[in-house]
Amino acid sequence: MERVESSQHSERELYALTTPNEEAEQASNESKQGGWITFPFITGTLFGLSLVAGGWASNLIVYLITEYNVKSITATKIFNVVQGSNCLFPVAGAIIADSFLGSFPVVAFFAFVSLLGTIMFTITATIQSLRPPGCAVGSHTCETPSNLQYGVLYMTLLLASLGLGGTRFTIATLGAGQFDKPNDQATFFNWYFFALYFANAISFSAVVYIQDNVSWGLGFGVCVIANAISLVLFVLGKRFYRQVKPNGSPFTSIARVMVAAIRKRKILKTVGRQDYYFGFTEASKSEDNLPTKSFRSWKLCTVEEVEDLKTLIRIIPLWSTGIFLGISIGIFSSLVTLQALTMDRHLGPHFKIPAGTFLLFNILATIISILIIDRFLLPTWRNLARRTLTPLQRIGIGHIINIFGFVGAALIESKRLHVARTHHLMGQPSLVVSMSALWLVVPLGIVGLGEGFHFPGSVGLYYQEFPKSLKSTSTAMVSLLLAIGLYLSPAITTLVDRTTGWLPNNINDGRVDNVYWMLAVIGVVNFGYFLICAKMFKYQNVEDHNGPSGLAP
Repeated sequence: MERVESSQHSERELYALTTPNEEAEQASNESKQGGWITFPFITGTLFGLSLVAGGWASNLIVYLITEYNVKSITATKIFNVVQGSNCLFPVAGAIIADSFLGSFPVVAFFAFVSLLGTIMFTITATIQSLRPPGCAVGSHTCETPSNLQYGVLYMTLLLASLGLGGTRFTIATLGAGQFDKPNDQATFFNWYFFALYFANAISFSAVVYIQDNVSWGLGFGVCVIANAISLVLFVLGKRFYRQVKPNGSPFTSIARVMVAAIRKRKILKTVGRQDYYFGFTEASKSEDNLPTKSFRSWKLCTVEEVEDLKTLIRIIPLWSTGIFLGISIGIFSSLVTLQALTMDRHLGPHFKIPAGTFLLFNILATIISILIIDRFLLPTWRNLARRTLTPLQRIGIGHIINIFGFVGAALIESKRLHVARTHHLMGQPSLVVSMSALWLVVPLGIVGLGEGFHFPGSVGLYYQEFPKSLKSTSTAMVSLLLAIGLYLSPAITTLVDRTTGWLPNNINDGRVDNVYWMLAVIGVVNFGYFLICAKMFKYQNVEDHNGPSGLAP
């Protein structure tokens, strides 16, 4: 014991003797880095990469059906798996950034991977031999893609998904790390979501229009140019960025705590401050790192490491309530595209809205709701309640609104099916139901409004409550739950189809309305589960409620 204390004392002395000059130099360097000068570089990069991601992902179902002769329900399953990958890969990127490389190298590398993916999309769209021969939609004689064609397609999707995943949330952490004040971080998150959704809005409208009405090759070519500009812009801003060096994998220390807790489970717990190991840094011995009473562990690891694991255990139940939201959004967004393909999409006699563009209304609703929440709802709430709207309250409101969105979707689909049956369109997938596709804007807008509450609130909660060593991972937690939900949605779609027959390839012969009613009922149950988890949850960083909640306070 004396040897350990002597060793710790010597190490602290060495630390004290060798670090002041280094700390002064580091502080001098950091004073010249970070701040609002980095904002145009980071936000511009995010805007360009988001436009690229929306450009190839938003119209993917239509691309698979019209260019690869893929059956409609199969196309939705592929779409949901790809979307799940788009949400899962950001978690891997965040872990790599937190643990090994830092944010800048990860974003730069995966932006280049994204560029390769968009180039591959352009090649598949321009070289006919990489696609099966053209065929009328709904025909039973269409030639399916060859193994080589599928292989090239899947490689293209993999590169594009990796590129999106390694940049989207890692760049959010890099951007927030350029600021010291919580208010500045909150403002950055506000602009982060605005740039993300605004870029997607352009993709879902302009880029999709080019793909549907000019050529797929030109549409993907626009994405290549945007991707290249974003990569160059990001690299040009390197000298201004404040780059935080990773301290090794935080998951190693979490695993160490779990092992220690298991091995020492029979040892009597201690309560004295002198019995805890705080590490060598002054920060690790601050009052913020005093051991809490919940989930008591034991020695062997620092108190900070133990408390980090406790934080994760406390927040996992709340986080899990968002998994169903990912499932429902995955099913909803893919089915809406199929509905739009069967409905009248004309605006006037000459303009026809592309089916993939209808998800734009969901994005616009989210943008508008974020602005309303930021500029009207939050200030009004503060004036009336004398306190800010907490992240949990925002998440709960989002759950409720989404339930109403699925109810609206079910009612509109019931009306569409009634019109189809009245005009005897059953078994005729190539014919259009004489009902305006603009009716789909109603549920898309409601769900978008719910997302404006739910997702910024979730990001704010995780960024606020997660340990400092897991900041990149915290911003990617929403992406992880969406990934799980989107990966599960094809399985649930298959299960529903096999057990009920509600989802045939020709949805005019199915009961998509019953699928929406099912989502609404499960949403109510999930909201009850959320209320239980929220009741049991206790904020650890109460003072930060006005901080980075995804909106400027």
